[in-house]
Amino acid sequence: MAHLSKRIALSIILPAYNEQDRLPPYLTSITRYLSQRSDSYEILIVDDGSHDETAQRVRQFAVDAPAVRLIRFSGNRGKGAAVRAGMLAARGSCRLMADADGATPIQEIERLEHALTQGADLAIGSRFLGSRDRRYRVQARWHRTVLGNAFNRMAQQLGLEGITDTQCGFKLFRKRVAEDLFSVARIDGYGFDLELLYVARRRDYRITEVPINWTDQPGSKVRVVRDGLRMFRELFAVRRYAAQGLYRRQESSDVLQELRQAGESRRY
Repeated sequence: MAHLSKRIALSIILPAYNEQDRLPPYLTSITRYLSQRSDSYEILIVDDGSHDETAQRVRQFAVDAPAVRLIRFSGNRGKGAAVRAGMLAARGSCRLMADADGATPIQEIERLEHALTQGADLAIGSRFLGSRDRRYRVQARWHRTVLGNAFNRMAQQLGLEGITDTQCGFKLFRKRVAEDLFSVARIDGYGFDLELLYVARRRDYRITEVPINWTDQPGSKVRVVRDGLRMFRELFAVRRYAAQGLYRRQESSDVLQELRQAGESRRY
């Protein structure tokens, strides 16, 4: 297809697991917004082993939206694995990860892009900062707030002081930064955000938090006890991997090639 040969300015990666209902409206919103911009773009949906009609809905949508691409896992591997596959299969000079439920309006990307123009290597949305500024609207259910606050407190022990919201699913990376971080990332679950930020700090990348509008959507798949325990286990896994030297930069190129090939083999 013609769009594959073009230089891509922006890649948007949407991990999706059983999102047949929430994903299509967000895709419509994204394509309408991006069609008004002059930059070229691609949208990668990574279906994380859904057993509903997520993949079929994406294929139907892509008939009239050639910039939409589908990567599909045969089984459920986790949000971290899905985002990683999308980031390493992407071609954009800037790469945004966003949640498929549309909790963050796509227009918020402009705030993150501004942060990159000001020198940031990666810009991350912050619901915490947004909730403390009357210019923004943040609506979160209690379980997300409790889990997020507890996890952020523990995250400080990994040297992430000053970052108020590690888990917000709206993050924008420069190409070289995305390829570097995701080539060494290993966490497949929700703790992957923490791992990325930890490695970014070790690399001395400039991380800028940006307040955003965010509204919790019905149908959340986050479970406080189950996912909370897994995230805490993954937090300690990051410490272990770091002690084993698995985040060393010189390993990046080999792992990047391996993961790119894996992503290609799963693409439809």
